[in-house]
This record gives sequence, C-alpha cells and structure tokens, in this order.
Amino acid sequence: MAHITINQYLQQVYEAIDNHEGTFCAELLSFKHPHVANPRLQLSSPEEKCQQVLEPPYDEMVAAHLRCTYAVSIHDFVEAYKFQTLVVQYLSFIWRRPKLTSPLILQNNYCSWLLYNCCFFLNFELTSFLRALQSHKEENWALPVMFAVTLDLRIFANNAEQQLFKKGKGKQGDMLEKAAEQLMSCFRVCASDNRAGIDDSKKWGMLFLINQLFKIYFKINKLHLCKPLIRAIDSSNLKDDYSMAQRVTYKYYVGRKAMFDSDFKPAEEYLSFSFQHCHRSSQKNKRMILIYLLPVKMLLGHMPTHQLLRKYDLMQFFDVTRAVSEGNLLLLNEALAKHETFFIRCGIFLILEKLKIITYRNLFKRVYQLLNTHQLPLDTFLVALKMMQVEDVDIDEVQCILANLIYMRHIKGYISHQHQKLVVSKQNPFPSIYSDS
Repeated sequence: MAHITINQYLQQVYEAIDNHEGTFCAELLSFKHPHVANPRLQLSSPEEKCQQVLEPPYDEMVAAHLRCTYAVSIHDFVEAYKFQTLVVQYLSFIWRRPKLTSPLILQNNYCSWLLYNCCFFLNFELTSFLRALQSHKEENWALPVMFAVTLDLRIFANNAEQQLFKKGKGKQGDMLEKAAEQLMSCFRVCASDNRAGIDDSKKWGMLFLINQLFKIYFKINKLHLCKPLIRAIDSSNLKDDYSMAQRVTYKYYVGRKAMFDSDFKPAEEYLSFSFQHCHRSSQKNKRMILIYLLPVKMLLGHMPTHQLLRKYDLMQFFDVTRAVSEGNLLLLNEALAKHETFFIRCGIFLILEKLKIITYRNLFKRVYQLLNTHQLPLDTFLVALKMMQVEDVDIDEVQCILANLIYMRHIKGYISHQHQKLVVSKQNPFPSIYSDS
C-alpha cells in the first residue's frame, strides 16, 4: 500500500463501496492505514483523478479524504480537520442514496446538498453521517466506517485545537467540545437501535463511542458528562460481550472517575480489571493504569511492592509507600513535594494528599505500641506530630485528627476531654484499613 498508485487505490475504494465491505472501506478512509503515508496519494487537487474512477458523490468524498492526507503531510491540522468533516458528510450522502430513484434526481440532490453543506459543514460535522447511519434499518455494516471517521475526527479536533492555541487563536477545549457533541449524537443513534436483531444491531458501536467521549471529557475536564454514558452501559445486555480491548478502556476511565468521586472500592474493582486484562505486551498502558490504581489501593491499605514499582518505572511512589507504611509524615511531605510535578500532571496529587490520614493512623499506632497502654495522653501525639515537623499544630488539632480517625473507624476508642487522653479498645484498637474500607 505504501507504493500503490492513485488509480489502484481508487479501484480498491470503488470495490469496497460497491460490495458494502465496511471493514475494508473503513481502512481505506482511516488515518491508521498505511496509504496515508503514500506520497502518491497526498494530493492537493485530486478531484480530476477521482472523477475518472468513481461516480458522484463518491469522487468528492474520496477527494476530500486525499486532500486531508495532504493537509496532514504538511502538518496543517486545521485544514485536515475541515476536510475530515467533509469526508463524513460526503459519506452521509452516499448512504442516503438508495432513497433517490433516478440518476438525474441523484445529481440534482447532490448539487443542492453540496452547496448547502459546504457553507455550513464546520457546524454540522457528523450530523449528516448520523442520518445515514439511522437510514440503515436493521443493518450495521457501516459501523467500522463510523469507528474510523469518529476516531479521526477526535484526533484532528485535538490537533487542530492545539495548533490554533499555539497561534493565539481559538479557545482551549472548543473544538473538542463540538466534536463531543457530534459523537454524542452518534451514540444516541446506536443506543436507540431497537429494531435490528442482535447481530445486526448498531448497539455494538456504543462502547467505542463512549470511550471516545470519555477521552474528550477527561481532556476538557467535564467528568459529570460521563454519568449518563455509564448508566447506558450498565443497563445494556451487551456490556460483557464487547471486545476485551474496549472493555479495558471503558473500565479504566470509569475507574478513574470513581477515584475522583472518592468511591475507592469501585475504583479498585474497575482499575484492577483493566490492569489484569490489559494485554501483557502493552507495558505503557499497564503503567498508565497503575498510576491511578496504586493510589486507590494505598488508600484501601494495600501497599505496592518495590519490584512492581521498578518493573513499571513508577519509583515516584516508592517514598510515598514507605512513608505511609511507617507513619512518617515528614517523609510523605518530602516525597509529595519532590514528585509534585509528576503527580499534578497525572491528576493524582490531591488523591495522594488523602494518604495523610492513613499516615496519621500509622504514626499514632506506633505511639500506642511504644507506650503499651490503652490510655494515651494527647500530649504524646502532639510530640509525635512536632517530631514530624508538622507546623502550627496544637492540642485542639490533635483532637480533631483523632476524632476523624475514630469516625473513619481507623481507631477504636474515644477521647476523654476531662483527662486529656485517648482511650482505645483493648481488642484490636487499630483495625485493618482494608477491612473497614
């Protein structure tokens, strides 16, 4: 495909469309396919060549795709995004073609459609494609094409936005948000397909689109928009039948959202599923999952091993792990400060801050073990905190910390304000963090 001629490429496109070969057609219109790197196909004006092989409006659709490959080759992602949206709309017209009964009507309608959409295609993006997808009653051969088109649209929207932002034009998140609106419309079409049999249902496209939407929503920091999508999958009878790759991606994002919502048990379940089922050769993806799984497990009382951290190049967590286990607040603060940039970039700094309460628990447990009594003077905890260089701490703050630990069931006991002591249970005064989480 790297050395294929323009005529050979166009002939393959013609045969794929004529035979309704969705997968092959999707490959020929996807930017993951090797043909996009072929200089022979990176044409700024491919219309004449396309007209020689393909009939309208196929020629214009493929011409727009080839112009998109040209734009990418010169790193003009704004133009690439525009031509990609045009490809989608040409495709839409083609899939509505069975409604037109004569060549003359086809040509007239096509000209009217082209004039209208060329003026407004940036606003429509995937709208026309949606109508085409809806018109395919009781069949889903077009889903692979939809996957390719929507994936490329999201990528180009992101690249175009970055390019405009560097030039001081546009607003961060605008193009991605518009792309998300169109992907959401695609999702509604797939989710509402209740007429076709299970094998021919468009519902098989739901999870792919949801994962694309998740990537956008996390990018533009609108996680609240994920909730209805999660409900849709939870109520779907296909949720366990999608491809494992899509399920791993889905669980990864749902797990991250649960983590940000402080739902740590579900977060552990989802992220663990993703890590365990992620392909063993995908070390980069496994590492990315661990970046969020590790803080969740630590908050639930499970500390990662040194071997695991070294295997996935996540030694940034080593001192954090050691500090929490030892109840060493000083080391924890130093570790968070040292790797602050990394933790903030990953969006987990505030989550790791929550480890302080567990570190307090482990520190106070050491105080209990040293004194070996069930009535612990509050002053001893104050001394311990000052040894850890906790600034501006007084006895009132010590009581506040202890009250929180008792409320969270990390300590079994009560504070005797009259005697200024912490009275702990004689049986298991510091319960396992995991069992109470």
